[in-house]
Amino acid sequence: MTMSQPALPADTVPSDEAPGRLAAARRELAGRIARHAPADGTHPSAYPGLSFVRFSGPSASNCGFYRPSLTIAAQGAKRVELGEAVYEYDERHFLLSSFDLPVQARITCASRVEPYLCVALDIDPQRLGELVGEHGLPPAPEAPGMRGLAVGTTPVALIEPMLRLVRLLDTPEHLPVLGPLAEREILYRVLTGELGRRLRQAALSAGASSQIARAIAWIKENYTVPLRIEALAQAVNMSPSSLHHHFKAVTAMSPLQFQKQLRLREARTLMLSELLDAGSAARRVGYESASQFSREYSRLFGSPPLRDVARLRDGDPAETVAA
Repeated sequence: MTMSQPALPADTVPSDEAPGRLAAARRELAGRIARHAPADGTHPSAYPGLSFVRFSGPSASNCGFYRPSLTIAAQGAKRVELGEAVYEYDERHFLLSSFDLPVQARITCASRVEPYLCVALDIDPQRLGELVGEHGLPPAPEAPGMRGLAVGTTPVALIEPMLRLVRLLDTPEHLPVLGPLAEREILYRVLTGELGRRLRQAALSAGASSQIARAIAWIKENYTVPLRIEALAQAVNMSPSSLHHHFKAVTAMSPLQFQKQLRLREARTLMLSELLDAGSAARRVGYESASQFSREYSRLFGSPPLRDVARLRDGDPAETVAA
């Protein structure tokens, strides 16, 4: 049974925000994203961690990996699936990722006339922690079942500092000094907004959220070797049962399912970038059975390894999951 978040209200604007001001900020952001992303795809910027995405039509569901990040869509809409949980965001709603997470996603609303346009900013845990400490923001108590992804209503108070950061790309001489100031305001607006509790949890150096972040990092570093839950639990100072419970609450999958997704995605990358055959890629990422690899690959990507890679080499434009 598919789990989905409750329907979000239509363009809810706080009373202290004039609708005209919010609409103008959205239009300007869309225009600037379109300028920095003149063609379909993901476009990095001169500011570290800031990127732009443009797509001129709906896409098929595809796989990718979200880093801790904030994504603001200025036009169009996207659907993201984390396990069985479903998240949808558009020009009225932003997406917050608090952890490294494997997802499936597809663009649901876009056209050549009105393409999907978004800006994404990676979240630096160190800067986030410094901001929480400097301003004495109240700690967020641990909340069971809190996913690593969330959708919130996009206020003008969040769009405007993002606009200031994007505008600075036109004056690169000011970017090193003023860019971090705009980034701090962006993080501050999220920390003090409706999803601030989630972001403050990510900034904590103790508690289950921090332990799950360490568990995710451990699996990413050791995904090619057999995963022993007892060893992973010991590495992050949790009991096996507590690890399984909290890990699934954050990622919507078990540690073993998480590792499997990492292996399959890396194998796909190896076949594309190093031209490996399916058997060699499977062994490289830790599979002992080629038939098991092929079955699990087909379940995740929708077709067997050779057929899927051939399609990607032919340049399937829908295969993207960025932001």
